[in-house]
Amino acid sequence: MKWLIAVLSALGMALIFIFCPQVGQPCPQYLRIHIRANSNSQADQAVKYLVKDAVVEALIPILSEVETFEEAKKVVSENFGYIEKVANEVLRHEGFSYESQAQLKKEHFPTRAYDDLVLEEGQYDALILNLGSGEGNNWWCLVYPAFCFTSSSNSDNVEYISKIWEIIKNITREE
Repeated sequence: MKWLIAVLSALGMALIFIFCPQVGQPCPQYLRIHIRANSNSQADQAVKYLVKDAVVEALIPILSEVETFEEAKKVVSENFGYIEKVANEVLRHEGFSYESQAQLKKEHFPTRAYDDLVLEEGQYDALILNLGSGEGNNWWCLVYPAFCFTSSSNSDNVEYISKIWEIIKNITREE
């Protein structure tokens, strides 16, 4: 049993050094998603969550086979028009006259815990989706690894989860 713990610890450390080579720096291998509401009005905040659900559902199939951080950034960048189209359809359907704008850039995020994963405060690459002015409260999560992207409303969609995270969870279950 001790050898298994030692092997798992070594594997965990190796994964940390592979994906986060600079101790004390935010791991550069995370691509976040940040959806900003037009304002803090109740209507703008409510539609933000409808847009979030639609965009997450749209991203699941186009990111399901992504295996690297760079590939995730490329796929997201190549699909800005599609992401905006999905968001804009929700906005129009709900009676809003403003539209969305997608971009990829580095942005500051506070510390955030996702189950067992903690992302420290710092600068991260992010898919930014501004709804209208983008001046309202926001919703954010991870695009890569796809920690927050599970099928939210359509049970026909396969869960979109990081393959690496699944391996880690499977290994730790065997302890």
